Amino acid sequence: MELTHRLRLPYLASGQAQKHVTYNEALRALDQIIATAVQSRDLSAPPSSPSEGQAWIVAEAGTGEWVNHDGDLAAWQDSAWRFHTPQAGWVVARPCM
Repeated sequence: MELTHRLRLPYLASGQAQKHVTYNEALRALDQIIATAVQSRDLSAPPSSPSEGQAWIVAEAGTGEWVNHDGDLAAWQDSAWRFHTPQAGWVVARPCM
């Protein structure tokens, strides 16, 4: 699948079946990538009860569902972890408490 250069979002292919699936994946990614706020960058294991929309930067030596995602943005969306590899120019903030 071809991806955009900066945000790594999927393109819709001409004649692609079920375009809504690709489109929805891109929306989920945008929801986490744009104006990103993370809870922490110090965890190497996923929290036991994340809330919808929360995100973390996976610390070194990720474990459990975060294994092999060191340094990635881990976002809890639709009751599952979604991972995004940061690209140059991304800005991440801490959430307002």
